[in-house]
Amino acid sequence: MAASGAAGSTFNSVSGHAVVSGLVMAERIGALTINPQSPRELPIPRQVPLPRGVFVNRVRELAGLRASAGRPAGGRGGSSIVAVTGLSGVGKTELVAQWVHRDLRESYPDGQLYVDLDDFRRDGVVDVTGVLAGFLRALRPDGAPVPDHPAACAAQFRSEAAGRALLVVADNARQAPEVRPLVPPDGLLVVTSRTWLPALRLDGAAQITVDPLDEAAGVALVRNWQVTAAEGTAAELVRLCGGLPFALRAAGEWLAGRPHLGLDAVVRALTAQGQGPGGEIEGVGVVLDAVLAELPEHSRALYRLIGCLPGNTVTVAVAEAAGAPRVDDAFGDLVTAHLAQLTEARSGPRRFRMNDAVRSHARQAAAALPEAGRTAALRRVVDFYVEAVAHADAVVLHTRFRIQPPPSRTMAQLSPSGPLFGDIGEALDWLDAERANVLAVLRAASKQRWYDAVWRLCESLWALYHSRGHYADAVEAHLLGIEAARWEGRGDAEVRMRNQLARMHYELAEYDEARGQLAAASELLPAVRDPRLAGVVRETQGLIALRLGRPREAVGLFREALRANEGDEHGMVVQAYQVGQALVASGDASGALDVLEGAARRAEATGDLAMRPRIGIVTARALDALGRTDEAVATAVTAAERAHALRLTAKLDQALDLLARLAERADEAVLRERAAGKLRELRQVGDGGQTGAPG
Repeated sequence: MAASGAAGSTFNSVSGHAVVSGLVMAERIGALTINPQSPRELPIPRQVPLPRGVFVNRVRELAGLRASAGRPAGGRGGSSIVAVTGLSGVGKTELVAQWVHRDLRESYPDGQLYVDLDDFRRDGVVDVTGVLAGFLRALRPDGAPVPDHPAACAAQFRSEAAGRALLVVADNARQAPEVRPLVPPDGLLVVTSRTWLPALRLDGAAQITVDPLDEAAGVALVRNWQVTAAEGTAAELVRLCGGLPFALRAAGEWLAGRPHLGLDAVVRALTAQGQGPGGEIEGVGVVLDAVLAELPEHSRALYRLIGCLPGNTVTVAVAEAAGAPRVDDAFGDLVTAHLAQLTEARSGPRRFRMNDAVRSHARQAAAALPEAGRTAALRRVVDFYVEAVAHADAVVLHTRFRIQPPPSRTMAQLSPSGPLFGDIGEALDWLDAERANVLAVLRAASKQRWYDAVWRLCESLWALYHSRGHYADAVEAHLLGIEAARWEGRGDAEVRMRNQLARMHYELAEYDEARGQLAAASELLPAVRDPRLAGVVRETQGLIALRLGRPREAVGLFREALRANEGDEHGMVVQAYQVGQALVASGDASGALDVLEGAARRAEATGDLAMRPRIGIVTARALDALGRTDEAVATAVTAAERAHALRLTAKLDQALDLLARLAERADEAVLRERAAGKLRELRQVGDGGQTGAPG
């Protein structure tokens, strides 16, 4: 073994054969491209929805907004909060969009972030960590990792937003605590809500109320598309629509296609339709009924089907799965009639959503369908998600152990109109965009007692929940999965569900809860056939022991997991890696090397690329513990190169950090500076996404 010390010294590889100069290794590290665009170029998100055109008589509200957010040039100098409240459909989001477009673009040049909090609401509670994670992904260069833990995510958002003139718009807030973490340190938070949020006044928030359009404003809006409308007739239409802009626009779109009808005839027809038992006018529902009645049958069918479905958004693929005909044409009609909106998304399939009032009306329309038809449509959508999420899981986590069979349909069969996703990043983004829908589908399937679909969907969601850290969703989903597995009499599925739930608790440092789930899973193991299920339980128990400073106990548990995976090449590689890192932690670096070298050979032979840099990092630590610093350096360099090639950001970070410390002890100044410099670049901008493989 060659001695280390001078800048030009040599280092043996871990195999003991090739001798590589320290300067050569420094050049190899220097060749890693962390950030091809230097200096750092920060993304500037523009997420706030664009204004939709005609906008009348919000002078008072706009003046209030302008007065409430008077700020120094550039929007800097502390944060501000503005709360905009009013009825659903009254035009709060449109008002904010107009304000942003007219007044705020120059004041907040560093970005505009937007979230509909209803997309992140679970049983009335907003997953604030999920919201912040989305903001961080928008604010940071593509692929930069996002923390999993809620406190770390909140802290990183504050750090990322500090010193940047940011505008954040949060739609559909219900309580002050769910929006306080979203306040940018040097920017403006605009909140919309259907109710007053008096607690925000304690934070200095300005409150702006948006009322329905009065008669004069409503008539002015009507005359944008019916110039000759008589004032009395237009005023009656405004009354029928409750002064709600979205209902007036829907009526206008309907009338625009019928130039042979005068406004008075339309109002008479609407009034006749709206007569209830007591002669009262039913208002907005009358307008929506009339608009819907004039659409083609395929568009009405889609409208009713959307009313049958759980979730907040709908894609073309989901609508096709539900059985809707001529989906593209139908969505076009619904958007044109102001019954649906196309959401703005960074990537992925087109998504459509409905205003709350329209969605409520769609559910009423769906209720008129035969129950068997509604149930069949829901079942088709549940089956679509079971298979689509399974495909996404396979893209993200490749050959991981699964107890469910592969999907019976290909991606092309599931989504004939176009692929839902391609690579790992796209699959994770699709899963993220479907989070609220998938959880709603899980609940609906559980209510229908479609238990096989519930646990299968839950097993596949590990790819999303573990990779993106959506722990609140994961806990609810896995509790449903456990219940489903028990109803199905599937002990193997229950073990799987309980182990995945235990891993969520482990990530949250809730070790007692994790151990409780593992204990329940262990009781079921004698009745299950696949020994790998015992392996996953022992692995999680080993991870807990290792984190709690009991490495010898962890070694024993990981060895059990290794034996349980006999015959599963990937499983054996993973568990040998776990044994190796536990042995290093226990002080048995020599024993660790024996295990890790075997794991490395198996990973090489089977093409298990993602495990190679992981094994290399732990091998370098073992070599360093044995005083074989030269070999440790060479091994860490190779691990860094492999992690970089696979875009395994977290592992590249670990490899560079270890390499910088090793090079310093070896008195390799050039190599240390190269590794430290690349580490700084990586932590500043990131270089890709993680695959979600074992840590």
